[in-house]
Amino acid sequence: MVSGLRVEGADLARLYEERASSSAPAYQRVKDLVVEEITSGRWREGDALPSENQFVESLGLSRMTINRALRELSAQGMLRRVMGVGTFVHVEKGSAALAEVQNIADEVQHRGRHYHARVLLLREEDAGLEINGQFGLDAHAPVFRSRVVHFEDDVAVQLEDRYVNPVFAPHYLEQDFTRRTPFTYLSEAAPLGRGEHIVEAVLPSAEEAEILGIAESEPCLRIHRRTWSQEALVSIARLLHPGSRYRLEGTFDTH
Repeated sequence: MVSGLRVEGADLARLYEERASSSAPAYQRVKDLVVEEITSGRWREGDALPSENQFVESLGLSRMTINRALRELSAQGMLRRVMGVGTFVHVEKGSAALAEVQNIADEVQHRGRHYHARVLLLREEDAGLEINGQFGLDAHAPVFRSRVVHFEDDVAVQLEDRYVNPVFAPHYLEQDFTRRTPFTYLSEAAPLGRGEHIVEAVLPSAEEAEILGIAESEPCLRIHRRTWSQEALVSIARLLHPGSRYRLEGTFDTH
């Protein structure tokens, strides 16, 4: 469903002028403008962008410059161009198999995109009776905790909040999780025996929305994941995905 144009010409010019100090070429500034409007949620899936003529008239740029910016964003999967109709927001969602425990970095790279991560927290803490009870630890025994934001290109696609049993991953706090994911390290330290997923639809907290760069009204998928090694619970993770950027999928056989 197309909801119409999101900005008038004057607003389009203002958004472009906000990037006037950038040393990037004009077509890249146009791309940056469009990407920011999409990732912020101001331009949503199915919305019609201003026409090329409107871009040209509002920004004072050549048609070749505008065409290159929109063409490259279409090739990257962020826009869908329909001949004779217009250009529309088309955010290609990442996906994961519901029945499998997968590495987010592998998922992103499999789609031909650039993966990177930002570590928000990595420390030892008292997680409380509920978490320690699941691990089979004393009530106030310290556990390891990490919070990591995972990106596909420059778009946040997952906020990972993970507790780890230090008995099975004693060197967890020494790892650089911008170079490899917690999943990768844990797969080596305590090879996966089995996993459990519980999925729910939620709204993000104000903090989570700010970290992910989404509106607080954006529906999200939260995956509660627990993983075991040799029948011992090793990791408890909460994985939050913006609903507009991610999906879960699976197959089943009735035979």
